Amino acid sequence: MDIHELFGTMRRSQRNYGSEGIAGTALSAVDIALWDLKAKLLTQPLAKLLGTCRDSAPVYGSGGFTSYDDNQLRAQLGGWVEQGIPRVKMKIGTHPEHDSHRVAIAREAVGERAELFIDANGAYSRKRALYFAELFADKQNVTWFEEPVSSDDLEGLRLLRDHAPAGMDIAAGEYGWNTLYLHRMMESGAVDVIQADATRCGGVTGFMQAVALAEAYPLPLSAHCGPTIHMHLACAAPPLRHVEYFHDHVRIERMFFDGFREAASDGAMHPDFARPGLGIELKTSDAERFTDDL
Repeated sequence: MDIHELFGTMRRSQRNYGSEGIAGTALSAVDIALWDLKAKLLTQPLAKLLGTCRDSAPVYGSGGFTSYDDNQLRAQLGGWVEQGIPRVKMKIGTHPEHDSHRVAIAREAVGERAELFIDANGAYSRKRALYFAELFADKQNVTWFEEPVSSDDLEGLRLLRDHAPAGMDIAAGEYGWNTLYLHRMMESGAVDVIQADATRCGGVTGFMQAVALAEAYPLPLSAHCGPTIHMHLACAAPPLRHVEYFHDHVRIERMFFDGFREAASDGAMHPDFARPGLGIELKTSDAERFTDDL
């Protein structure tokens, strides 16, 4: 039985208890582990096994949490730009009355040349989201608005996609547990860019299915979080726009995995093609000190 057959078997086995939530992440983890193992047995980096179409994965710095004060926001977003990452994303929506101020602070911190993205995590109503889309495009040249309304509100996303200012992409899809969810989102014309997350949508197998769908529509695809996993998949995904270089995941992956690759000064992650599989190994001794908390 190859990995694709096993993937189908695992999906079918979830029929009675559900294939989303913890079941979806478990299936995704097993699939990723199997692909990593296969590539290591074949002494191939995963990207090469899948078939590379690029040698590196463009990234955007992601953080800018709504709990940050102005100085934290400036330091984090401005730091990524200084590092060489030409695009950054911040969170909005928790306190809408502060969003205009925070986005202005962010633009000041990153300068005029860097791309500025915003992510509301579905916090706004349709009309309020449209208001902010117009405001932020005009005042701070925001070019990416992620989940301006709930990702389950396909009509609302389509409204934003149809009426947001030219030059502003509407993005969603990170909560897709399978390709059926992502297919419905693409088919409805709800987004300019589809997001997919291999840790949710079925691992390597599910992510590459999402890649095929994005090519067919066609739509650009952005990988959500988990930069170390998505780095290799991004190098094998023709419609890829970029990978989310998410602050918390970068911190954890740097801490626990030997072989973690920092974003380079060209704003991209470069896999080490001399290492097989995903190119990482767990730092067991570093992880063990946290087991007392389990």
